[in-house]
Amino acid sequence: MPGRFDDQVGVVTGGAAGIGLAIAARIKREGGRVSLWDRDAARLEAAAAEIGADHVVALDIANPEAVAQAAQSTAAALGRIDMLVCSAGITGPNTPLADYPVDEWKRVIDVNLNGLFYCNKAVIPFMQAGGYGRIVNIASIAGKEGNPNASAYSASKAAVIGLTKSLGKELAKTEIRVNCVTPAAIRTAIFDQMLQTHIDFMLSKIPLGRFGEIEEAVSLICWLASREASFSTGAVFDVSGGRATY
Repeated sequence: MPGRFDDQVGVVTGGAAGIGLAIAARIKREGGRVSLWDRDAARLEAAAAEIGADHVVALDIANPEAVAQAAQSTAAALGRIDMLVCSAGITGPNTPLADYPVDEWKRVIDVNLNGLFYCNKAVIPFMQAGGYGRIVNIASIAGKEGNPNASAYSASKAAVIGLTKSLGKELAKTEIRVNCVTPAAIRTAIFDQMLQTHIDFMLSKIPLGRFGEIEEAVSLICWLASREASFSTGAVFDVSGGRATY
């Protein structure tokens, strides 16, 4: 039976673990080829072996030159880039804004917003050359509602929503679709970066009374990364267990 991603090439940032790895695995299972981009070189190689990834790049997405080189390397190795899923991100410290370390603020913005911008920017020419593309940016419910003691994270994810809406409109006359997903908390290794009090707060805000499962987010993300998502662009899709209020 034909796969949903037959003859397509996807790039997944943060692809060595968590949601990113699960997305890449689904793309592979459904017939696509995939390049994993991640800063953890050792984990990257293990992840690639686990799912049979076709290409890997170890890089810091906050480095624009490294991102541009990664896109060139992927296109050269796999022949094209049809999909980009930006899953890489960090939480930063859980602390009041008045006490927030400036260096930590800059790092969160540099990874979550600037790095995502670099990745979007780098793949667009390859999608334009192929006459087709799907970009899915992973934001967060924190970007819509704001989580206390997480100002940098909330601000960075709100900016991802704005970037996605802008880029979706820019490319609307092409066959490139750009959307974002705003998950509520999904238990992955990123929880290791958070205080337990912050984790408890997030859970208290989810009407379903539980954290999301990785595959629940992956199903939506992979639909948006597929040919089926042809009439949605510049849009925000919630997977928040009822938390989203708009």
